[in-house]
Amino acid sequence: MREIIFDTETTGLDKNDDRIIEIGCVEMENRFLTGRTFHRFINPQDRLISAEALAIHGISNEQLRDKPTFSDIVDDFLSFTDGAKLVAHNAMFDLGFINAELDRIGLQLISVDRIIDTLALARRKHPLAANSLDALCKRYGIDNSHRTFHGALLDSEILADVYIELIGGKQAAFSFGGVKEIIDQVARADEHQARLSVRPHPLPSRVSEQDLKDHDAFVALLGENALWLNYR
Repeated sequence: MREIIFDTETTGLDKNDDRIIEIGCVEMENRFLTGRTFHRFINPQDRLISAEALAIHGISNEQLRDKPTFSDIVDDFLSFTDGAKLVAHNAMFDLGFINAELDRIGLQLISVDRIIDTLALARRKHPLAANSLDALCKRYGIDNSHRTFHGALLDSEILADVYIELIGGKQAAFSFGGVKEIIDQVARADEHQARLSVRPHPLPSRVSEQDLKDHDAFVALLGENALWLNYR
C-alpha cells in the first residue's frame, strides 16, 4: 500500500484568493518510509503573503520571486502522488488549496476519497484532548524541537511519525503483504554481514609450540580426573 504524507504552506487562509507557496511530501510503502520525497517552493504570482501567514511559516515574498509557479510543478506533483492515498493533518484545508490551484489551470480535482485526515483520526482516538501536530508529538514522544517555523516538508516528515502512532504504532506497519519483503531484507543483511565476517585468509594462531607444551605439562600435574583432560 502506497501513501503520501503531505503538507502545504500558503499566502493566507482563503483558498479562493490565497495561493500555495510550498508543498512537501514523503512516501510510505506498507507504512514504512521509503526515503522518497517531493518538495517545491512556489511563486504565488500576484498574491502577497499575509503578515499572519509569514509569522507561521517564515517564507517571504522575496524568497519566492525566482521560484516556479504551480502550473510549472503540477505535473511532477501529480506524478509523485499518482495512485496513492494522501495523508495530511487537517487535510481538507490542504486539499482545498490544491484543488483550487488545479481548478485555476483546468485540471481534474483530487477526490476526497483519496484523503486520510490525521486530525480526524486524532480526535477519534483522543477526544477532548489537544490534537495539534505539536500536541501529538508531545503525546507520542516524537522529537520536533527543530521545528521553529512550520515548513511543508519538515511537517510532513513529523506527521509521518505521528500517523504511524495514530494507527497503532510500529506494529501496524506489519502486514501479510509486507512480511516477505521484511524477511528478504533481513536475509540480505545477514548475508552481507556473513560476508564481512569471513576473512579470506585466517589470522595465524598466537599460541606458540612452547605454549602448548607448557599447557600439557601443567594439565599433567592436575591428575587423571582433571576436567582439562576433556579439552585436549
